[in-house]
Amino acid sequence: MKAVPVKEIKQELNTLSHKEVQDICLRLSRFKKENKELLTYLLFESHDEAGYIESVKTYIDNEFEIINKDSYYYIRKSVRKILRNIKKYVRYSQKKETEVELLLYFCEKLKDFTPSIKRSTQLQNMYNRQLQLAKKHINSLHEDLQYDFNLMIEDLSL
Repeated sequence: MKAVPVKEIKQELNTLSHKEVQDICLRLSRFKKENKELLTYLLFESHDEAGYIESVKTYIDNEFEIINKDSYYYIRKSVRKILRNIKKYVRYSQKKETEVELLLYFCEKLKDFTPSIKRSTQLQNMYNRQLQLAKKHINSLHEDLQYDFNLMIEDLSL
């Protein structure tokens, strides 16, 4: 089965009734966890971006607390999982401010993590890449936000 372009899907959705669109959305939510998470964001959390950011920060805090610290292998594996989920949550929001704030928070948690990431080249590289990505996105934001986020980046520089 070949997927049709978004334009055709949009045209077809315009021809359907409200009830049919609702049924399609509910059916779509049954197939993948990401579809359900995206619908949850769009329906319940998109109107309160600050609350959404706080819930993701709480998730990050919880995940950093349960990291297995026995070896750097397990630490790297857990940190990559956290970062992968952060990227997924940022994709739901599609707002640069949210992405920058979450990336900087991730970097802050990683910098303060014990044992120190300075003993692992891979963790340092991951930290530096996310900091660079945040810097890149900051340039496209409003000047006031740029100033605030740049202050945060100065604090995070190793």
